[in-house]
Formats: sequence, structure tokens, C-alpha cells
Amino acid sequence: MKSSELYSLLGVHLDLAVEAHELLRGEAGREIPGVQMDEESFANGKIKTITILDEQGEAIMGRPRGSYVTLESGALRENDKMIHKEISQVIADKLKQIIPLQENSTIMIVGLGNWNATPDSLGPKVIETSMATRHLFHYAPPELQQGLRSVCIMAPGVLGLTGIETAEIIKGTVDRIHPDFLICIDALAAGSVERINSTIQIATTGISPGSGVGNNRMGINQESMGIPVIAIGVPTVVQASIIAHQAMEQLFTHLRSTPSMQTVYNGLQPVAVNEIIKQVLEPFGGQLMVTPKEIDEQISNTATIIAMALALALHPGMPPEKVEHYLH
Repeated sequence: MKSSELYSLLGVHLDLAVEAHELLRGEAGREIPGVQMDEESFANGKIKTITILDEQGEAIMGRPRGSYVTLESGALRENDKMIHKEISQVIADKLKQIIPLQENSTIMIVGLGNWNATPDSLGPKVIETSMATRHLFHYAPPELQQGLRSVCIMAPGVLGLTGIETAEIIKGTVDRIHPDFLICIDALAAGSVERINSTIQIATTGISPGSGVGNNRMGINQESMGIPVIAIGVPTVVQASIIAHQAMEQLFTHLRSTPSMQTVYNGLQPVAVNEIIKQVLEPFGGQLMVTPKEIDEQISNTATIIAMALALALHPGMPPEKVEHYLH
């Protein structure tokens, strides 16, 4: 059974475009039509840019046309402030390339997620750390505006807390203040344990809140908001079914390579194993999510990295060596 078929069977959605690309390209044994992949390296990691060029690419990848920039670095999990500042600068440089900002642009930053659930609190944590400046352009002396752009921030919560679709709250605010760009930060679901808190994805196509955990909500994108939407996401959880499947794959590899275990291997059919995994996870509706025990510290560090990157990217007068002084 192909991995893509298995993920469909287990109800797994891959939030990261780079994972979907690796999966589909590996199964096809060739490059994907309508999709371009570029890769570059920096001191503490690498960046892969997946660009979906046309309708054929959209159909194969199962996501809208646009660019998906994925930063991969194991240093994101480390508590090294100097490396974190370097990664923030790399992200800021990418954001500057993606967002065509003008001197008088107004940017709205939205932190999606539930601040009461640590793995889902990345968005609110970024907002808690970030600096709002829009009020300075209305009520403060011009001297305080130098080197800054108009930025407003909000964390609207989730449907279960507010009873209102998150996209509806954002749309109402967008219609009221008329920002030029919208940047959304959200926690994602990974397709492998290695990706948790070691990957940051920047997408030019917006976001669908809750898609990674099976809760499809109204999309937050240019079509629904009326302005360009940039989505920044970090995988903080992985489905238990994926972990179980990967463990069984390693077991199968061991059995196949051991002559005395061939009989055992032949008696274990992948479909039967998938049914066993589904039965074990049935009390949780097949949607049991797993996150590391260090998630509190990792969320805090990643939120600071993203907040620093946003400050460097959005404010032309922000000195890189002092950016942390402008954060909360």
C-alpha cells in the first residue's frame, strides 16, 4: 500500500507542503508536474521552497497554487539564543522577499490557536511577544514612528472558546481597519516525529484553521479576506497513528531482513496492521495527537523566534542586534 493511500485510510492530513511533496515525488519516482522545488542552505539548517505553478500541480499536491517556504533546523529545539537570532534573521529575509511592503503599509498579525492548550498556543504566544505599533500612527508624536510600520496584532481564540468562527472575527476586523496584508501564525500537525518543533513553514496561500487535527474551518486566505494572506506554521503535534505506522514499518524492515522471521513477516499484512492501529485508537476517534514533554519551552522559544523575525521583516529601522528589546 502506498503511503498516500495509508494516510487517506487513517484520515491523516499533511499540513506541511514539503512532506506532501516528498511523499508524492517518492511514490512517482520523478518530479511532480506543475510543481517546482528549490533548496538552499544556511549556517544552521536548510530552506526548501515548494512552488505550485498551475492547476495540475494543485490537483496532485492537494493544496492551492502558491509558494511554501519551509525552514528546517534542529537548532529550533535547542535553547541557544544566538542561533535563534540567526534563524530569525533568515526568516525575516524570506518574509521581505515574499511580502511587497510599502513605507505606509499596515500589517495585521493574527495568532491562531487556543492559549489554554500548550501545543496549540503558538499563535497566541507570538502575539503575546510581538510589538503593536498602529496606535503610534494615530496618537503618538511623529518622532516615535521613525523606522516603524503600522502593525496591529490580535489573538481571536478558537471556535470552542468564543462560539464564533475565527475567520469571521478576523474578517470583521479586516473590514474595519483595512490592513494591506494579513499574517497568520498557527500550530500544525507533522507527518513525522522528526518534524515537530524543527520546521517552520511560510505559505503565501493562507491557512485553514484546525485542518491538521481534522477540524476543517472556514479558510483564512485572500479569497475570504480580500487582502493577501501569509501563513506561518510550526508543527507541534503528530498523530499517534503515524507513530504506530512508522514503528510497524521498522518492524517489517527488521523481519524482512531476518531469514528466520520470514514466516512471521508473511503473516503480517499491512491492511491488517492498519486495522489494528485503528482499533487501538478507536476510543479517541482515531485522532489521538502526541506532543513532546518539553513542548512548553519549545513553544516559548519558537514564538520568540517568529516574533523577532516579524519585527525585523516589518520595521525597516529595527536594529537586528537590539530586536529582542522591542519584544514583550
